[in-house]
Amino acid sequence: MSRAVDRFAAAAADLGVDLRVTRYPAGTRTARDAAAAVGCELGQIVKSLVFVAGGRVVVALVSGADTVDTGRLGAAAGAGAGDARQARAEEVADATGFSIGGVPPFGHARKLETFLDRRLLDFEEVWAAAGAPDACFPIAPGELARLAEASVVDVAAGAGSGPTAS
Repeated sequence: MSRAVDRFAAAAADLGVDLRVTRYPAGTRTARDAAAAVGCELGQIVKSLVFVAGGRVVVALVSGADTVDTGRLGAAAGAGAGDARQARAEEVADATGFSIGGVPPFGHARKLETFLDRRLLDFEEVWAAAGAPDACFPIAPGELARLAEASVVDVAAGAGSGPTAS
């Protein structure tokens, strides 16, 4: 395993869980790549997206089939509807300890406020990144919310609505 995947697995173990991390040589960098590799619906892939809202780094966990409505995310983070933007690569790495494409939903370098989009709860099982662009793990979305200490909110954009980031 890579150091990043090992760090994530150690963080999960510290939380008392033993996750089944699987490596996919073809990669799982995008939600579509991950769904194809895993053999699940696109909606079952969890995108761990990092944003800056009100000057704070936050994480949005959304379905691979969805995008984040930055207005909703800003409001959920208490930063105002127009005050959320996707984090730059260096901000992501600094805050999470992981590179874009492999950011897991928890186990970050520092404690980050996390929001899980309610639509993920529609699935019995979802798949999330495990620290590297070729590693992911299955988990029940309720357990994911618990481990990530995520607030369950509506942050996904509806078709054709508002500003988004994917």
